[in-house]
Amino acid sequence: MRCFVKDRQAWPAKVSEILKLENLYRLNRSDEEKLAQLLTECFNQDPLYCQLIPKKDMRKRMLPDIFSCDLDEMFENCEVYADSPEVNGIIIVSDETEPYNPIRYHISEVFYALKTAVYLIKDDLSFQTLLNFIRGREYLNSEWTDELGEQRRLHIIYFAVRPSMRGKGIASRLMRAVLDYADKNRMMVSLETHNAKNVEMYEHYGFRLFETVQKHFALKQFCMVRGNACPN
Repeated sequence: MRCFVKDRQAWPAKVSEILKLENLYRLNRSDEEKLAQLLTECFNQDPLYCQLIPKKDMRKRMLPDIFSCDLDEMFENCEVYADSPEVNGIIIVSDETEPYNPIRYHISEVFYALKTAVYLIKDDLSFQTLLNFIRGREYLNSEWTDELGEQRRLHIIYFAVRPSMRGKGIASRLMRAVLDYADKNRMMVSLETHNAKNVEMYEHYGFRLFETVQKHFALKQFCMVRGNACPN
C-alpha cells in the first residue's frame, strides 16, 4: 500500500512528536473496532468501494473486515490520529522519509494481501470481489507516488469525519495538524481521492491535482499534492 523513500534525512522531530502538540488523540490497537466502524460508515458509499463491491449488502458486510485488515498494517507503519477518544474523525499518515527494512516490508505486504484475500473469498465465494480488488490494485496501492521521487513527503492514507459530525471543524483541525508539520519541515504532502466532489475541498487546503488515474474501470483516482511537485 505504501511507497517508501529509502534514505531518511534529518528532521527536528518525528511526525508523532509534532502531532502530539496539536491536541489530537493518538489511536492504538485497542481503538481498532471504533476505527473500523468509522471507516465503514464514512466509506460505505465511496466510489472506490462501490466499484469494487457493487452489492450494497455485501459491501456493508465486508468493509469492517477489510478495514480491520488494513488497520493491522497501519498501526505497524503509520501515525493514526483522531479528534478525540470518541473517534468522530481520523487522519492516518505515512511518513515517507522514515527508514524501512525492504525485506520485512515486502513480507508484510504479502501477508496482509493474503489476509485480505481470505476475507474477500469468505464473503464472496464467486471470487468476483477478489478479482475486482486484483484489477483495481492501482487504485489501492498509491503506486502513482513513485513519480514524485525521493522528496521529503507525508502521505495521507485515510482522512474521514463521521457524516453526523461534519461541519463542526473536526476535518480542519485534523488536516491542519498535518499541514502545519509539513510546512515547518518543508515537506510535500500527497493523497488520493476517488470522489470528484472532494477535489475542491482539498484544493481549499492547498493541494493541487497532480494526475488522474483510470485503469480497468470507469472509476477515476484524483492524485493530489501539496508542495513542490510538477503536475503531469
